[in-house]
Amino acid sequence: MEIKIQCPAKINLSLKIINKRDDGFHNIESIMQTISLYDYLTISAEPAEVTEITLSGNSLEIPYNEKNLVHKAAVLFMEKALITPHRIKINIEKNIPVAAGLAGGSTDAAGTFYGLNQLFKEPLDRKGLHELCAQLGSDLNFCLEGGRQLTKGRGEILEPLEFEDFSLSLIKPESLGISAKEAYTKFAGKEKSDRENFVNDLEWAVLDDYQELQTIKSLYPKSVMSGSGSAYYLLNDEFEPMKGYWVKNNLKAVPSGVKIV
Repeated sequence: MEIKIQCPAKINLSLKIINKRDDGFHNIESIMQTISLYDYLTISAEPAEVTEITLSGNSLEIPYNEKNLVHKAAVLFMEKALITPHRIKINIEKNIPVAAGLAGGSTDAAGTFYGLNQLFKEPLDRKGLHELCAQLGSDLNFCLEGGRQLTKGRGEILEPLEFEDFSLSLIKPESLGISAKEAYTKFAGKEKSDRENFVNDLEWAVLDDYQELQTIKSLYPKSVMSGSGSAYYLLNDEFEPMKGYWVKNNLKAVPSGVKIV
């Protein structure tokens, strides 16, 4: 058995942090949109005496062991869906930059849940998949559904919005990745005076700390940071090639989340 899953990146068209929760996470309100930049998962399964999960891929920036969200998703799915022991192999074709605020890890994990559920003839319904997504991370529920959604809570509460077609471009400093933990920590430690000037509260929190981000913002004042960064996007416009920066032009909004290809 083998299946190939397309896993889209996302951008945050807006991101407002409401407050900190008792569980240590933050309540947010964010309009998220899936875009035409994809990772691809090739998932195979065959019966075995014990469940064994093996990851491989084309990126040197991610781990291919139990630390990877894809591995965690596979373990969680096999347990929750009560699947008999299988040897699971997952190849990750990584095209979405790592630590960029584009949900690369989350979309791959959501794609793993979706792909394994298809491979094993849908032992879980959509609600069951969403429960797994919420258990594993904040952006997975959105990545499962895709399109344009207003996300609330940690990001797991979805309200579908009307899809709007648009083009966009991305830029990211090649040597800079920002973790969500770092961005939210910096947000919590800052005064809230000029926060309203920013579409993304986390951009406001980290911009002063990184010259690379300031360079993007000075050259492209209309650009907006996605998620916790360090990628920026421009709507209906393009970035010029820049040394030390990854640039991807001619992308577009897409109306779906993870799916079979």
